[in-house]
Amino acid sequence: MESFSGGTQATAFNHRAIAALNRAGFQIVKLNSGTESNPKYSGSMGRDLGGYIMYSKKYNDMQNPQSNFGAIMVCSEADKSCPVVPGAEARFSLPYDDPKFYDNTASEKAKYDERVRQIGREIFFMMDYAKKQLVSRAESVKK
Repeated sequence: MESFSGGTQATAFNHRAIAALNRAGFQIVKLNSGTESNPKYSGSMGRDLGGYIMYSKKYNDMQNPQSNFGAIMVCSEADKSCPVVPGAEARFSLPYDDPKFYDNTASEKAKYDERVRQIGREIFFMMDYAKKQLVSRAESVKK
C-alpha cells in the first residue's frame, strides 16, 4: 500500500502540522529544494522504512497515480470541490475539523496533536478493514 497526497490547490505544508507529525514519531525534515512559498520535505515513518518527498500539490500532480487508486477526501472543502476524482477506483469522504482554527492560541499544539492521532486511528481502522476484506475474499476464492 502506498499513499499519496494532493488537494484542489497547491499552497504549502503547514509547519504546525509538520511539528505535530514529528511529535507523533514521524521524521519530517525540510529539504533545500523547492520554493520558499512551497518547500519540499523528506518524510519517513522510521529508519528502516522508505522515505517520501512531500510538498503541497494538486491531486492530479505527476507524482500522484493517474489511475487504479482510492481517493480519501479529508477536507470538507475538497469533498465538495471534487465530487469525482479522475482515475480513482473508489472515493471516500473522511473529513476532519481543521486545527488551523486554533493557530496562535494556547490550544494550538494540543489540537494539532489530537488531529494527528485521530487521523492515524481512523486510517489504520480503514486499512485493517480493507485487509480483512481482501483476506476473506482470497480465502473464499480458494474454496
